[in-house]
Amino acid sequence: MSVLDIHVLGDPILREVTTPVVTVDDELRRLIDDMFETMYVANGVGLAAPQVGRRERLAVLDVGGGPIAVINPEIVAASGRQRAEEGCLSIPEIFGDVERAMHVTVRALDAQGEPFELEGSELLARCLQHEIDHLHGKLFLDYLSVLKRRSAMSQWDRLKKEFPGNRRVLTAQEIAEHVTKPDEEL
Repeated sequence: MSVLDIHVLGDPILREVTTPVVTVDDELRRLIDDMFETMYVANGVGLAAPQVGRRERLAVLDVGGGPIAVINPEIVAASGRQRAEEGCLSIPEIFGDVERAMHVTVRALDAQGEPFELEGSELLARCLQHEIDHLHGKLFLDYLSVLKRRSAMSQWDRLKKEFPGNRRVLTAQEIAEHVTKPDEEL
């Protein structure tokens, strides 16, 4: 597995609509593995393909119940409302309160290319919606009021110089810390 660079706000790929996956093969499964590794090293709970510079309609997530890959995900049902703070691996250190559905049902393909449905509530529902938004070129900032979005963008203007080329390169220290965490938990 490889840790990939994370594309950050300012990279046009984050605003592009992804392309549906036609074939689920070993190459796509390698990408899924690399995305999981990248997400875990970056201490995230979700990661979409555009965030690693890819155009496939694919996201990975793990909110504590184990890793889930969703290929060509589609929200087929949503209900209830919840408001909570969100952040994004592509917009480090910036957070905002976003209202989303409390419960969602998502139809997708798994890493073997098999169709499945996933029902999620609370954090899982939020994460699914956030990652699926990425696949449609939408960011959590788009849900903020004009004033809060301006404030977030002002903060980002001060931070973005830390990411030359609109890339967040995970450091050797971050990778090493991730590798040692499982042993610490034993």
